[in-house]
Amino acid sequence: MTAVIRPSKSSGLGLARELSARAAGYTCIAGLDEVGRGPLAGPVVSAAVVLDLDNVPQGLADSKALTAAKREALFTEILATSRVGIASVSHQEIDTINIRQASLLAMCRALAALPCQPDIAFVDGNDPPALPCAAEAVIKGDSSIASIAAASIVAKVVRDRMMARLGNAYPAYGFASNAGYSTKAHLTAVASEGPCPFHRMSFSPLRQGLPDL
Repeated sequence: MTAVIRPSKSSGLGLARELSARAAGYTCIAGLDEVGRGPLAGPVVSAAVVLDLDNVPQGLADSKALTAAKREALFTEILATSRVGIASVSHQEIDTINIRQASLLAMCRALAALPCQPDIAFVDGNDPPALPCAAEAVIKGDSSIASIAAASIVAKVVRDRMMARLGNAYPAYGFASNAGYSTKAHLTAVASEGPCPFHRMSFSPLRQGLPDL
């Protein structure tokens, strides 16, 4: 059964949960997060990270609270010191199975991509997927648990890079700067150019048709 943890106001980013799990006998402890539920274009990306608890990169935090330069630096450190699984679910899959199911699928794929079999996974949010290991869903876990924060950083950097490459192919939409989110400039471009092949046509306002933009 998956437990859902609501962190107290005093809880902060650290290794307390991971160290507690290790003391309980768990040897492969993963943090799991996803990025890209809200955008109008591109994939949803998930990462699973098993930190080396004796060699943790300094400055881990919720990816949204970090600058792009800091995320990139931590991304390199995480890959160098941790075991990492990364996975994505495409815009076509999102349109087929819906974004909730796509996000859960991305997390399952990321966990499966790890080079070790986790004993337990700490999952950001309150809606975790069914995993082949013990799991704890932690609300705002990306700002309170180091392994989840690391996963959020990896997923964010990977997805931003994917969207930057997509932006090179479709420059009108500004994907390198908006990452597919519904900024005014992005919506204006869709209204002018029409959607590109990587837009999520099941998302509002795209599913209502371009006149509503």
